[in-house]
Amino acid sequence: MSNFAEKKPHAVLTPYPLQGHINPMLKLAKLLHLRGFYITFVNTEYNHKRLLKSMGPIPFDGFTDFRFETVPDGSTSHGDDVSQDFQSLRELIRTNFIDSFRELLAKLHDSSKSGLIPPVTCLVSDSFMSVTIQVAEELALPIVLLIPSSACSFLSALHLRTLIEKGVIPLKDESYLTNGYLETKVDRIPGLRNFRLKDFLTCIRTTNPNDSLIEFLIEVVDRFHRASAIVFNTFNELESDVMNVLYSMFPSLYTIGPFVSFLNQSPQNHLASLDSSLWKEDTECLAWLESKEPGSIVYVNFGSTTVMSVEKLLEFAWGLANSKKPFLWIIRPDLVIGGSVIFSSAFVNEISDRGLIASWCPQEKVLNHPSIGGFLTHCGWNSTIESICAGVPMLCWPFFADQPTNCRYICNKWEIGIEIDTNVKREEVEMLVNELMVGEKGRRMRQKTNELKKKAEEDTRPEGGSYMNLDKVIKEVLLKQNQT
Repeated sequence: MSNFAEKKPHAVLTPYPLQGHINPMLKLAKLLHLRGFYITFVNTEYNHKRLLKSMGPIPFDGFTDFRFETVPDGSTSHGDDVSQDFQSLRELIRTNFIDSFRELLAKLHDSSKSGLIPPVTCLVSDSFMSVTIQVAEELALPIVLLIPSSACSFLSALHLRTLIEKGVIPLKDESYLTNGYLETKVDRIPGLRNFRLKDFLTCIRTTNPNDSLIEFLIEVVDRFHRASAIVFNTFNELESDVMNVLYSMFPSLYTIGPFVSFLNQSPQNHLASLDSSLWKEDTECLAWLESKEPGSIVYVNFGSTTVMSVEKLLEFAWGLANSKKPFLWIIRPDLVIGGSVIFSSAFVNEISDRGLIASWCPQEKVLNHPSIGGFLTHCGWNSTIESICAGVPMLCWPFFADQPTNCRYICNKWEIGIEIDTNVKREEVEMLVNELMVGEKGRRMRQKTNELKKKAEEDTRPEGGSYMNLDKVIKEVLLKQNQT
């Protein structure tokens, strides 16, 4: 190994094993690689097999200083194109993962002693993988936690224990889901103004006093103060009120995003082939978009984990059809509860000249295509930040987890989206699609989204806030061991 390689800092990056967590971690890995880091990216065996299937092995074999490793996932059999069960993943992280992670780092240590790779100098982990903090402490390595969600949803998660102590959750019984209780305002959390219970993480909508997800999240949160630093894929201007509160709670916390904007402005051709999609992408839709008018297409994608009934899918379908607006709709193989859906010939005929349905797509390329005028989304944080960075306003149908929190900010704080009722109806979809694409409110939302896009670009340029924060994280945290 060359002296140059010996001097390279070596970061081990570990995402939580779901698509929406792998995406930002791989982007951060690219940013660190562009700053001179040797990268080891850790996937579960199941997810790495899916990546190889969706992309082929060549992109993963083409680098000597950006490598992928795997840890066992404890899974039994799975379908080829489905996300793993959330509860089994949580149990894997709580019980088996830490030993597998120790073994991987021991293997990397042996490789470094043999001169094959540089010694590991730092860890970067998804906040949901905060068990890795224990290993960092054992090995005296700095560890940075990446929050894969918005700062506002992170702040709400920090107060789960408060909600329990105040008797706000768990819910007394199932009727509290529909009797208006979720409209209750929660005014005791600084930084979350006019927040209702329905705007919190959906895990609070439980009647179980021993809810396993809430227990898992509280365990995760309790470890945060032990991290060397915490970083967000957001920018300060977007969530300044929340960030000001968080800065007072944690000594080493940084906004270093949006990663999309960073990478768009970075010379990174040699990394372009590295992607994180667990589904094979249909790139033919890009050619279809080429034939469409600027700003004319509604892009519809409910993300990597949302599922819905056939009935709701058909309400969306006919709402889109009746709007008479052209659309590109991504329908994953596992989007519909109970299997796939076959559209009627009446629907297929109705949309034949203006609608395209695909199974998955390169979302960033789609959102940045000139023909896209609006995005019907589940409000996952990756989709939200990518839509902002593309200057595309949103129709919001949050499904679970942090999505209602993001939706609250998109529609009420930033005013760049409109929410669709949970109990979706085709008439509402038709009306709101038209408002988004050709209405006055849609025009104002588009203008505000473009203003946020420009601010994101400014923040990720040299001298910008996120750019300087990333420099600080690298120099003052990740390279700390190298400097001692």
